[in-house]
Amino acid sequence: MASHSVTLRHHFENAEQQKDASTIGMWMFLVTEIMFFGGLFMAYIAYRGAYPEAFAAGSEKLNIVYGTINTLVLICSSLTMAMAVHSAAVGKKKMIVLFLILTLILGGVFLGIKAVEYHDKYVGHEIPGVNFHPEIDGHPNVAVQNVSLYFALYFGMTGLHAMHMIVGVGMISFLIFKASRGAYTAEWHTPVELFGLYWHFVDIVWIFLFPLLYLIDLHQGR
Repeated sequence: MASHSVTLRHHFENAEQQKDASTIGMWMFLVTEIMFFGGLFMAYIAYRGAYPEAFAAGSEKLNIVYGTINTLVLICSSLTMAMAVHSAAVGKKKMIVLFLILTLILGGVFLGIKAVEYHDKYVGHEIPGVNFHPEIDGHPNVAVQNVSLYFALYFGMTGLHAMHMIVGVGMISFLIFKASRGAYTAEWHTPVELFGLYWHFVDIVWIFLFPLLYLIDLHQGR
């Protein structure tokens, strides 16, 4: 009976079969995530169609500079993650660690900026609840409760996205630890490759969230 390699689990016949199974599993997970976020996007579309002025009033309270910076940060993190995967594929172990660390830093920057945004919303009484009192003087005909729908979706969608980012930061930290010990080679780097898919998915979700939440009333000259 042929001996298995250290990275090959006992229930797989060969490394190719193991990689295929892992890849299919990750894509199935991402499909469930698409359906999860899809429900929120559908709710957003429905309520925005029903209360366009209220959603525009709510969007005006967001800091477009923060949103733009975070968009650029995540685009850069996708590049560094792609470079980490490439480095793993060609067996450059030190470069794997370097690019994963850069991705981790960029993820931390994103979460830091999002924390500042959330704090601003707390100070401005723009979190739905008993203390929800946003300043929307420029929209006298807009009901406050309709604006609260916008912010409920804002916190729901960006909060869920931030949770995925936090999970991603934890996973990157684990990959860095393993990569620093030489765990990933050109012959076997499936964890890095599959996490790359997860990270790109999270980045793509934000690419949709940014215009939907921040740029609603841009045409009105914010």
